[in-house]
Amino acid sequence: APMPGMVVTVAVKVGQLVKKGDPLLSLEAMKMETMLSADRDATVHAIHVRAGETINAKDLLIELKD
Repeated sequence: APMPGMVVTVAVKVGQLVKKGDPLLSLEAMKMETMLSADRDATVHAIHVRAGETINAKDLLIELKD
């Protein structure tokens, strides 16, 4: 995670193919919502968070596999 906050939505499922720029999840921090996007074309390998969960900076949220 780029910053501490709360997961608002998870937009992908395990096994889903994503393209670079596709939305993965959104975070709320300091009353601002931030969308995290895929940095490359890949498959979602694992999701380690769910909506409503509080996270810390540097937490592993989603694993992508080429």
